[in-house]
Amino acid sequence: MAHEVPDGLYYTEEHEWLRVEGDEGVVGITAYAQDQLGDVVFVELPEVGAQYRAGEAFGVVESVKTVSDVYMPVSARVVAVNGALADRPELVNQDPYGEGWLVRIQILNRDELAGLLDAAAYRQRTS
Repeated sequence: MAHEVPDGLYYTEEHEWLRVEGDEGVVGITAYAQDQLGDVVFVELPEVGAQYRAGEAFGVVESVKTVSDVYMPVSARVVAVNGALADRPELVNQDPYGEGWLVRIQILNRDELAGLLDAAAYRQRTS
């Protein structure tokens, strides 16, 4: 089954996406990832101000099937979290690239963007 993979985003091997907006970015999990997880029932997100290196776990997504860590695509400081997910974790399933976003970050090392996948590479990886 083909999953939505929007152009213009960066993707990780661990199925996170990153939309760059100036010096900031928005991070979520891909449509493929949410489909593999099944119904998301809980999302644990970091505190605003927390800082992570690329590849570090920053949150947890719990579904009816499993519990999975979520990894930071690039070194970053969290500037906002999606508070709507506390009451409506199903947004991750319903709109993974929109209302189901997880965190907004300040990108600390733009050079790390070069190590992420583009949409075509991610489509190939998940097909």
